[in-house]
Amino acid sequence: MASVETAAEHERILREIESTDTNCIGPTLRSVYDGREHGLFMEKLDVRIRNHDREIEKMCNHHFQGFVDSITELLKVRGEAQKLKVRNFKIQFYMQQRNIATTIDKLTYYPALRTLEQLEHTCLPRAGQYRFCSIMAENIPKLRIQIRDTAMTQLRDFLESIRKHSDKIGETAIKQVQMQHIELICGAQDLVDFSPVYRCLHIYTVLGLRDVFENYYRKQRRKQARLVLQPHSNMHETLEGYRQYFNQIVGFFVVEDHVLHTTQGLVNRAYVEELWELALSKLIAALRTHSSYCDNPDLVLDLKNLIVLFADTLQGYGFPVSQLFDMLLEMREQYGEILLKKWNITFRQVLDQDNFSPIPVSTEQEYKHYTSQFPLQDPELDKLPFPKKLPFSEFVPKVYCQLKEFIYACLKYSEDLHLSSTEVDDMIRKSTNVLLTRTLSHCLHYAIKKKNVGLAELVQVIINTTHLEQCCHFLEEFISNITNVPPDTANATKLYGTSTFKDARHAAEEEIYTNLNAKIDQFLQLADYDWMAAGQGGGTLEASDYLVDLIAFLKSTFSVFTNLPGKVAQTACMSACKHISTSLMQLLLDPEVRQISVGALHQLNTDVKECEGFARAGPVAGFQGDTLLLAFSDLRQLLELFTQWDWTTYLADYGKPTCKYLRVSPHTALALLEKMRETSRKNNVFAQFRKTDRDRQKLIDTIIKQLRNLIAQHHA
Repeated sequence: MASVETAAEHERILREIESTDTNCIGPTLRSVYDGREHGLFMEKLDVRIRNHDREIEKMCNHHFQGFVDSITELLKVRGEAQKLKVRNFKIQFYMQQRNIATTIDKLTYYPALRTLEQLEHTCLPRAGQYRFCSIMAENIPKLRIQIRDTAMTQLRDFLESIRKHSDKIGETAIKQVQMQHIELICGAQDLVDFSPVYRCLHIYTVLGLRDVFENYYRKQRRKQARLVLQPHSNMHETLEGYRQYFNQIVGFFVVEDHVLHTTQGLVNRAYVEELWELALSKLIAALRTHSSYCDNPDLVLDLKNLIVLFADTLQGYGFPVSQLFDMLLEMREQYGEILLKKWNITFRQVLDQDNFSPIPVSTEQEYKHYTSQFPLQDPELDKLPFPKKLPFSEFVPKVYCQLKEFIYACLKYSEDLHLSSTEVDDMIRKSTNVLLTRTLSHCLHYAIKKKNVGLAELVQVIINTTHLEQCCHFLEEFISNITNVPPDTANATKLYGTSTFKDARHAAEEEIYTNLNAKIDQFLQLADYDWMAAGQGGGTLEASDYLVDLIAFLKSTFSVFTNLPGKVAQTACMSACKHISTSLMQLLLDPEVRQISVGALHQLNTDVKECEGFARAGPVAGFQGDTLLLAFSDLRQLLELFTQWDWTTYLADYGKPTCKYLRVSPHTALALLEKMRETSRKNNVFAQFRKTDRDRQKLIDTIIKQLRNLIAQHHA
């Protein structure tokens, strides 16, 4: 009772500690030290602390990725805020330039126009009707037109100049973003003289023709925009073609942005945004078309980086670029397909060049070279002296390294796309899964199904894929390390490497069974039985040559199966024995063979005994007792029945579970017996008056009749 009360008291104190403010915890702790079970309480406190630690750890793990994503977003916001700060600085700078330029132009041209106005409206009317006055009055409108036309000529020269300089203006603007310069180093006004625009605008304004000038300027710039947005037909062939295209577009909009901020309404925000919408649609259409011709992943990657720079540059001038980043995600699918094609060729080359033999290593340096490429964990192998062999062939470290290279290639494209780490991680994992389940899987099956692949190579494929399957969790860790996303994150895509290598291994196993049976068939084609051989058997018979060679081949083959998983070796061995047994049975029952002598049966019986000796010797480990002998049981019971002529037992025990000849069906017995009857009839043509031969013939006829009755009863 005391212990229950103590436990309850301790629980109360623990709850009080958890819920009480630290400043008021003194009395609670005093009650602990005053109690008798101080040690017991400390144990309970330790348990409670560990429980809370686990809860804290769970909560931290659960919220960790959200914390990382929040920090990523915060960094983005900081970057955007910095861009906004720079943008405001540029606008203030442009405004100052505009005011200065406008003042200069007004000071230069305003007096001339003012003088003409004073002459026309004030001075000349006062001077009277002098001829020179009328001549001057006639020439004043012509002078105005001359000033207007001169300004327009200068404007046309300006438009031609910015058309030529767009490439250079854009290149400069992009370089500034590329070098991440915060301060304004070089603007459009440093490469192009904008004074003709300001001058012409002022003159046309004074002349009351501002609308005419605005419409003309905008119309000409729209024409130039269409020319700039028309890509060269061979733009996709080199990165320089794309770069020039982007430079011209950036240059065009940098000029328009400058005009927007240094003139009062010559162009407005709506006009510039309309032009940008037009540019975006044509630009994206052109990029989709031209990038589709590209089959070089390095060029696609360079193009992606160029588009990011292009987007970041124009975003710095206040243009919306989200559609460009959406298009980059579309291009990522194309990039992924190009990578898969490249890695398909790489994997096939690795497979074609592989010797499918364990890697020999003679020094510690060589050993470390391979273990640095592939995460081999084999303490027993580590202990072995040099020289020694790694269990896998060169294919394994090469494929593992290529998988990592592919992951790096995927990561490179995902950089600078303003994606969260979880989005990058997901994209890489999904791409790697396609590489595993489609590309590598097809290459492995291609290697397995090649005509010249032998059993030894197939055995090595199984060993190789087993090691690659075991390394899949290292690939998971590798991706997590480069994306900073833990592999156990909720909803994280898992790699399908295990299933890919498992499927390939199963395909190799099936191919081993198929190839082994095909080899056995080659030996069996050499079988040349004399189905009419004389003699009643005895100890003088020897196994057929073809079968002796076949058994020798099987012994040699199964000796290289020692490195295979036990189940595979056992299945292959059982499959081979069953195939031999079935093939020999088919030879015996072949409809083309119409007659069979007792002597021929004894020869076949000798060959089957040779097979049984091979099975009994245990060519591969793992079989219990005489399990392998079961492969020959159908053939053994049939030959036993005929060589012993034990029909009494067969007919008496037929259908009973304990029947000695349980695996001999009446159909099989009847087919073989009819072949023997034909032989008996042929042999008795000249000895039909011998009683023993007549009796044997009658006996065969009687047994055949009984077998047919058994078959009829079975059908009934």
